[in-house]
Amino acid sequence: MIKTVGIVGAGFAGVTAAKILSSFGFDVTVFEKEADVGGVWSASRRYPGLTTQNPRDSYALSDYPMPKDWPEWPFGAQVQSYIEDYTEHFGIAGDILLNTTVTHAKLNAENQTWTVSAQQTLAGGDTEDILKTFDLLIVANGIFSIPFIPPFEGSDDFQSAGGVILHTSQFTEPEITRDKNVLVVGYGKSSCDVANATVGISNTTTMVVRHLIWKIPKLIGNVVNLKYIFQTRLSEALFPYIRMTRVERFLHGVGLPLRNGMMNCIEWVIQRQLNLRGVGLHPGNKLETISRSTISMVTPGFFENIAEGNLQFKNGTEIVTLRPGEADLSNGDTVPVDTIVCGTGWQQLVPFLDQDIMDKVTDEEGNFRLYKSILPLGVPNLLFNGFNSSFFSQLNAEIGALWMTEYILGGIELPVEVAMNQWIDERLAWMKARTDGKHSKGTNIIPFSVHQMDELQKDMDLELPVLKRFSQWFLPIRGSDFKELTKRLLARHGIAP
Repeated sequence: MIKTVGIVGAGFAGVTAAKILSSFGFDVTVFEKEADVGGVWSASRRYPGLTTQNPRDSYALSDYPMPKDWPEWPFGAQVQSYIEDYTEHFGIAGDILLNTTVTHAKLNAENQTWTVSAQQTLAGGDTEDILKTFDLLIVANGIFSIPFIPPFEGSDDFQSAGGVILHTSQFTEPEITRDKNVLVVGYGKSSCDVANATVGISNTTTMVVRHLIWKIPKLIGNVVNLKYIFQTRLSEALFPYIRMTRVERFLHGVGLPLRNGMMNCIEWVIQRQLNLRGVGLHPGNKLETISRSTISMVTPGFFENIAEGNLQFKNGTEIVTLRPGEADLSNGDTVPVDTIVCGTGWQQLVPFLDQDIMDKVTDEEGNFRLYKSILPLGVPNLLFNGFNSSFFSQLNAEIGALWMTEYILGGIELPVEVAMNQWIDERLAWMKARTDGKHSKGTNIIPFSVHQMDELQKDMDLELPVLKRFSQWFLPIRGSDFKELTKRLLARHGIAP
């Protein structure tokens, strides 16, 4: 019988799992390598200008609203404080071991428990080894936990001469670019935020971009909050899901002209609003391609800085060779550079699990084989939470934690293993096809966050009321829409909230 649970990671996925499992009587311990909770929002990895991509109400957890006097798009420090306050409010702060890195998690074959080895850094700088055994282990270290920096040719000579290469998550202080020539690699939100933050500080800032993607303004047409356009069930239905509902079949069947008209209208407004053709940053494809990777918000002032020449932009190119003070690009240009900041993504790794375990968790391409993005097959008492990049990451983590709890309590009726493997195979093939292979090792469910939550709720027989689901077709989805789910599951098991 499972009584003790170890959780690796104290971002949204880890703290929601800890809070929900604790409320059901489980003894939880959370390991967090940073000095604070928050995961991607930790002070150690907040780059300048970091804000949520979601408006405040849609980025709050179900039973803990964000302060109403906060900005519509909260800053990174506010989100971190929100997660910290959440752990205090629900009494799980004492269950979190900060400054504690898990070095190894071993499955004990004889009783199927997990022994976790960790090292905690104490206040004086000394370290203490920790060894704990748990009935169940939850991996919640996140798909954005290990930054990826490309192995540029000539990087050793570049750095030996004083050049700096770092990831956007390591760019926490703009002053390091004072009077420097800066090269920012990538065109995601973090790259644009970082490049924008150097304007007026650096000597020059140049962005090196292989492919353009669509950027979404926070106010569409400078009037309508994006949540009314991109955060409803209707907006999700505009993209073909692997198994479509009746309405979705209509929109992608006889109603396709209506669907295309809606997408074309939004696309026209955005490209005019941002003057994409005027500044030479039109992606050259349709807006619906946002479903292939991620939805990237516009950095305030970014396009203005491009138009005014404050930011140099090299499109369709990449770094070929680095030399002291210079970078050769694939388009033949050579640009001066002292500091390189890479918004080049993340590695989806779980370094503390043995290779024989990872061979069961992942396939030969490194894709995570997780049923419902949570359950690895063939590995007892191991679960994953937060391995589903989405537009409502905190809600997906919370619903995932509820699913895990009901699964542990025996309330989830799983298909036979052959059927679960088939489900995983179909999902991975579909993800690869619709994203051109850019599915973050099988963890990217954008833009189908609501479908993911619906499927988990259906498994638990814990679906939202019909009227609530209907309202979400036309009104933005909020965290508070799901506030009764935990109470209902607690009541099912005879536990007072």
